[in-house]
Amino acid sequence: MANGSKIKPTKETLPPQQQMEQPGIESQMTPQPVYERPNHKGADKLKGRAALITGGDSGIGRAVAVAFAIEGADVAIVYLSEHEDAQKTKEIVEKKGRKCFLIAGDIGDEQFCKQAVEQSVKQLGRLDILVNNAAEQHPKQDLLEITTDDLIATYKTNILAMFHLTREALPHLRKNPGANIINTTSVTAYRGSPGLIDYSSTKGAIVSFTRSLSGQLAKEKIRVNAVAPGPIWTPLIPATFPPEKVAKFGADVPLARPGQPWEVATAYTFLASEDGSYFTGQVLHPNGGEIING
Repeated sequence: MANGSKIKPTKETLPPQQQMEQPGIESQMTPQPVYERPNHKGADKLKGRAALITGGDSGIGRAVAVAFAIEGADVAIVYLSEHEDAQKTKEIVEKKGRKCFLIAGDIGDEQFCKQAVEQSVKQLGRLDILVNNAAEQHPKQDLLEITTDDLIATYKTNILAMFHLTREALPHLRKNPGANIINTTSVTAYRGSPGLIDYSSTKGAIVSFTRSLSGQLAKEKIRVNAVAPGPIWTPLIPATFPPEKVAKFGADVPLARPGQPWEVATAYTFLASEDGSYFTGQVLHPNGGEIING
């Protein structure tokens, strides 16, 4: 298997590690996340489609890009500045026989969001699927430690960017039957996270954004859904938490391990394809067994 480590990380196999800047670099992680489902044989579920994926250079975004490519879609990837990771993702997608266009920049900038959509449509010729996936988080153990600047940065990336990107994408999505939007929320939207109050609140907003927008667009047959991952082994983890917490990451869920990015990407492929044609306003929960209410 040529797609990262064959080993599924568990509490025993995650060595303590830390990266100093978000959103983190996948190539520096040990073990490497597994971004492709073993023996995934495409069935042309997304043949002829074009997708724009934010945060597509690594982690869940990379896994989604690869899964979409295997199913026949061309992809445009938006990322911040992780050029090496992004280039690797591009190479992987192209080896699957699909196009991959890279767009570097900050989705917290409204003008960049507009440019990203315009560039992706220009390069790919159309837009059928928007995956709003990029996010940032900054743990703080006391509410008083969360500054206004922290709030603004987190909200710009995690929820305001979804408004900007979706607004720019809609005129293009409306041209294509079966178009859909998939947003990445989090298990923290449902159970909260004492050390990630601002992050968790943006993820709750994404759930409401998804449900509300799905109702507005249902008459146009544009489906809007979300995925709420639990503990997934992505670069954001060592870039967010101290080494000792990374070593225990995912050990407290019923499956007793963090999930691999490919184990989440399957939910996006389902929602993006005709398999999910009767799903809109819904949230899927690949979270290792946590029981979710709401």
